[in-house]
Amino acid sequence: MNHVELFALVVGAVGISAMCRHWGWPAPLVLVAAGLVASFVPGVPRFEVESKVILEFVLPPLLYSAALSSSYQDFRRARNSILRLGVGLVLVTAAAVAVVAWAIVPQLPITAALVLGAVVAPPDAVAAVAVGRRLGLPRRVMTLLTGESLINDATSLTLYKVAIAGVATGATVPWSGVRVFMVAVLVGTGLGLLLGYVVHQLRLRLDDPVVASTIGLLTPFAAYWAAESLGGSGVLAVVAAGLYLGHTSPQAGYATRLYETPVWSTVDLPLEAFTFALIGVQLKWVLGDVIGSDQGLGLAMLLSVAVLLTAVLVRPVYVFATAWVARIRLRGSHRTPEDALSTSEHAVVSWAGMRGVVTLAAAAAIPATVNGAPFPARATLQLVAYSVAIGTLLLQGLSLPWVIRRLRVEVHDDAERDATQEAELRLATAAAAQRVIESKTDAWSRELGATQAQSVTDQLVRAGNVRAQAAAAMLDPARDDDDPALAGEPPAPVRGKRGHRLRREILAAQRQVVVARRDAGDLHETVMRRVLRELDLEDEQMSASWLNRV
Repeated sequence: MNHVELFALVVGAVGISAMCRHWGWPAPLVLVAAGLVASFVPGVPRFEVESKVILEFVLPPLLYSAALSSSYQDFRRARNSILRLGVGLVLVTAAAVAVVAWAIVPQLPITAALVLGAVVAPPDAVAAVAVGRRLGLPRRVMTLLTGESLINDATSLTLYKVAIAGVATGATVPWSGVRVFMVAVLVGTGLGLLLGYVVHQLRLRLDDPVVASTIGLLTPFAAYWAAESLGGSGVLAVVAAGLYLGHTSPQAGYATRLYETPVWSTVDLPLEAFTFALIGVQLKWVLGDVIGSDQGLGLAMLLSVAVLLTAVLVRPVYVFATAWVARIRLRGSHRTPEDALSTSEHAVVSWAGMRGVVTLAAAAAIPATVNGAPFPARATLQLVAYSVAIGTLLLQGLSLPWVIRRLRVEVHDDAERDATQEAELRLATAAAAQRVIESKTDAWSRELGATQAQSVTDQLVRAGNVRAQAAAAMLDPARDDDDPALAGEPPAPVRGKRGHRLRREILAAQRQVVVARRDAGDLHETVMRRVLRELDLEDEQMSASWLNRV
């Protein structure tokens, strides 16, 4: 595959994704189907991508972007449930799939069967979260699904790495792989947090948002490659760095935050589209390899059905059997009784097991040879993995909306709680602004004179009161809008260097209030980011206006 062919694949995949986004179609399924159809067009070459390209260049930015936008606050609150699914369920599913595969194909080495188990074990929450957001699933369910998707990717790919090493050495994975697994977890997590801290310190000292955003783009690759070179889990390093930097992003410059969000949204689209399209165009050739292999197409299809059923059925059994773990309150988790899932919510989580990018990428990355010898039944394992991914997207992905409606999962008062928190926050930020203004009154009186200083102060206070009035109305709709304490029209902004410095101080004080409330657990991350973005945009607008006057 040359560069022109690769570029054509990416362009076509992005174009199809754009149509799917416009019409609301399931992009993964459409991309796979389009890729499969395209592979039968005369002249379309066989697309072969080196395994390292997918694992080292496609997965790190996708995982980092997901971790960066996740809420550490929610992750900490639900970490026992996230860990039981993101670690325990992956290991149980991988083991069950390996046993089933080995029972159906006895000549398949158990380590190769475990490679298959590791590949198909991790669900991808992208489709489930999209459906849940559209139908209004409770935030605690969304938190569990997104948190699980971060951890299970790391668990499965670490297990994948151990199993590949077992195929190469012929070692018994359950015993020799334990040490490798533990080292991968500890080194990967530790290195990711260390790198996240270093990058955060750089962000605090950089005034150039372009340079800061460029460092952010390099971070997932640096984390992955450094961890892998030291025997750690590159995936865990990427996730740890992303969670740390996402949580500490309010401390960085406002311009860096405004730059980063659209950058990562742009990066995600072509990478995800490329992965699904690549699987589609490879299916024809994988089928041909399976037909010419020792296993044959019939055995491969039987194995595909058996593994698909195993992956689908193990999840609800495990979720309900370990539901009691969700009631355990770990130290520092800030978990409340309201965070526990109901039976119907557990059922939704059980059915939200669609496989996605990680399964497809890991399957495509199974090496053709190990120590100079062909990888056992590689084409068959790839076909099974692709079948499981496509099968779960069809079976569970398309039926998940019906399941949610059928189970009548309640839409909890997340939106109402967010509105209340936002209104209280706006009152607090208005009070912070007024404190800054009042602290300048004496200095203004000496510089401008008492009369003019009082006029400027009253003008700025009325501006803050207008916003406070809107926030108060959100908290108490019956409040008298003509309350004299909140009366006033938005005044013209205080201009000049003095006004510029004052507004900067007000924004800084307001950001401190926002972050302090988030850290105290009184403010959800979603509300924090929404209000913080408004402050950032106001800062950007003020900077642009100031530059235009210079």
